[in-house]
Amino acid sequence: MAQTREQPASQVRPMPERLAGAPISWGACEVPGWGRMPDAETVLAEMVQLGLHGTELGPPSFLPAEPGALSARLRHHGLRFVGTFTPLALHDPDLEATARHARRAIDLLAGAGGQVLVVAAVQDLAWSTPEPLDDAGWRRLAAHSAEIQALAAEHGITFALHPHVGTVIEAADQVSRALAETEVGWCLDTGHLLIGGTDPAAFAREHGDRITHVHLKDVDDAVAAELRAGRLTLLQATQRGLFVALGRGGAHVATVLRALDDHGYDGWLVLEQDTAITADEPAVDSGALRDAAESIAFINSAQTEEINR
Repeated sequence: MAQTREQPASQVRPMPERLAGAPISWGACEVPGWGRMPDAETVLAEMVQLGLHGTELGPPSFLPAEPGALSARLRHHGLRFVGTFTPLALHDPDLEATARHARRAIDLLAGAGGQVLVVAAVQDLAWSTPEPLDDAGWRRLAAHSAEIQALAAEHGITFALHPHVGTVIEAADQVSRALAETEVGWCLDTGHLLIGGTDPAAFAREHGDRITHVHLKDVDDAVAAELRAGRLTLLQATQRGLFVALGRGGAHVATVLRALDDHGYDGWLVLEQDTAITADEPAVDSGALRDAAESIAFINSAQTEEINR
């Protein structure tokens, strides 16, 4: 079903210097079995071509895992190291195992000049189907989140808890419970919040003081409904066009940007339009570049309208 393009925000502060890219927009994803890995040099070059100023790390093996090599690669392209997306089983009783996985990501961030540890609360590191947490599980998740946030802070790294499809923080009631149980920073992901039933604009308005990182994506409402009803997996929905250019879906990105501005958010805005490259599809070509350019134009039009007010 065709969707009406959202009008750009009229009250947002200049933000091009804060725009960054996510490798998953080109198909590089941390979820097991997601699809083919794109060529990193092509992705980084296209980010620069788009005028983006930084990138998140992407999945293991996409970019170097050694700080010096990673810094050199990004410096060669003139890109800053924004952060890592790190799945952790925060509810697991074994805090030491969780902290061990977190330390690897934090050490890379600290050593390569990265800034944000973005954490998805997975059932386990294999991304098994999540099970509802009991009260004890929620208490452990809150306590362990605080521990990991403190560990990150010791190295000058910002912590951001990321609600995500296929994790223990997905549906609206889980987001509400996690907000109530924890005191940590959050990643506002406009797409994953919407898919789970949380209005991202309301989240930005009501919890702006908790937001430490932002992923901007937009969502096709019809495909999201199929995913929400369990008729599609996240991978299948992504292949059917779940994620669309900013302003073309139901995430009300312009309203989110206004709310973020109202709260004085001045951190990174990471463009994420998840893509999956499967064996029977052509290799990455101009699709990610074209869609990201449209999203950037949407954001820039919001900035222009503010300047002309």
